[in-house]
Amino acid sequence: MNQSNPTSVRSVSSALGLGQKIFSTPEERRFASAVETGLDAVEAGLMSEMSFADNLADVTSRYLLNAGGKRVRPTLALLTAQLGDGNNSAVIAAAQAIEITHLASLYHDDVMDEAQMRRGVPSAQSVWGNSVAILTGDLLFARASKLVAGLGETVIRLQADTFERLCLGQLHETIGPKDDEDPIAHYLDVLADKTGSLIAAAAQIGVILSHAPGAYREAVTTFGEKVGVAFQLVDDVIDLAPKVDETGKNPGTDLRSGVATLPVLYLRHLAATDTDAADLLARIERDVNIAQYGVADEAEFTAAITELREHRVTRQTLEEAHRWAREAVEALAPLPAGPVKKALTKFAESIVERSS
Repeated sequence: MNQSNPTSVRSVSSALGLGQKIFSTPEERRFASAVETGLDAVEAGLMSEMSFADNLADVTSRYLLNAGGKRVRPTLALLTAQLGDGNNSAVIAAAQAIEITHLASLYHDDVMDEAQMRRGVPSAQSVWGNSVAILTGDLLFARASKLVAGLGETVIRLQADTFERLCLGQLHETIGPKDDEDPIAHYLDVLADKTGSLIAAAAQIGVILSHAPGAYREAVTTFGEKVGVAFQLVDDVIDLAPKVDETGKNPGTDLRSGVATLPVLYLRHLAATDTDAADLLARIERDVNIAQYGVADEAEFTAAITELREHRVTRQTLEEAHRWAREAVEALAPLPAGPVKKALTKFAESIVERSS
């Protein structure tokens, strides 16, 4: 019998934002060790796959990889693979492709959002410019496609469908809702496309390539979609936090970029009948406009962000995140009791605890 590795337990727990004691029984520790072994293989493969026989491309493509990241998506793929035959070369390759796709999307997102920081370091376009950052993202998307090319039609189609949804989500975020479209429903759809789709794809490939029962695929797909939305809604709350967090973002970063997050969307809806909400919204929009085209009064902007953070619309956003996380856990009902279901459940719960 293989001895469990305490480092494995800590690493898997860290990737999913869980407490170290989640894997307490011998069976669960063996499970965690198997996932950790897979993560080691994924990590080693990521470095080798980000080699393009070009010095600049190698540096730029590995830039955000080396900056950190918890490898949540590969971890989810390896977790769900334990529902079937466990880790194999196809699962490892697909997990690498999912993480590379995620990294590629970050390069493009930062260009479109004009972000200055990512993972605690200057964003790629602030170091090399927009063109290099965009082309680096393109290279990574291409490499991810090469990785899945040999994994069968089902995985190829899943990768293509996910890539399409990532692009549509960004496009819909950029152009905004139609005149006859509910802005809140539109926003939640954007989150499902931009974040939920890739997390759902990660969970699916573990099931598909480990030959787990097909009935589990729908369950983990729904889980991934919903937990992705919950994750982003909590990020909307964290964006208003008073201190710089490990992402390198300043309080109100999304607001300063002109992104209407869910607290603002709730505030707009409330402003139609609440004069205090209308006043706060007017001040926020004024400061956002000034910040985008000049230098806003930082004290006034910070005061408005603080007021928004303490407003009931932010509590409402957190409640909505909890709802999505609960529905994600409910979707896991078809999965058998055991460490996979336990880890996924704790992952969903940990997401909505990040703001506390």
